[in-house]
Amino acid sequence: MTNDKIDTGFFKEKLEEELAVVEHELEALGHKNPDNPKDWEADSPTNFETDNADENETADKIEELEENNAVLSELEKRYNDVKAALDKIEGGIYGTCEVCSLTIEEERLIANPAARTCKEHLDSAIAV
Repeated sequence: MTNDKIDTGFFKEKLEEELAVVEHELEALGHKNPDNPKDWEADSPTNFETDNADENETADKIEELEENNAVLSELEKRYNDVKAALDKIEGGIYGTCEVCSLTIEEERLIANPAARTCKEHLDSAIAV
């Protein structure tokens, strides 16, 4: 159960603001996978034709696509973390560490409202 001291209204507002920003950034680089709405795919660079392009132009387009994929991947992780935090607010379990089930420190939630673990289990967040 979530800690009664956590102002979930405050964090819900912060998370919704961040979700809007992340969605905007994702839409600038890609689109949702129609088969999996939690998955985003990078858009190909404009005029991505390799038939008549010179090698340097083709290499530049491939590099641009790879950069977009890397940025998109990080944004997608953030998007999913923010969505999960909002779901936790709705489920009444926001602010609970996914490793030890104790309350996540308020200063940690202020720094990262989508935090999944307390400070003690910060390194465990990848494994969760």
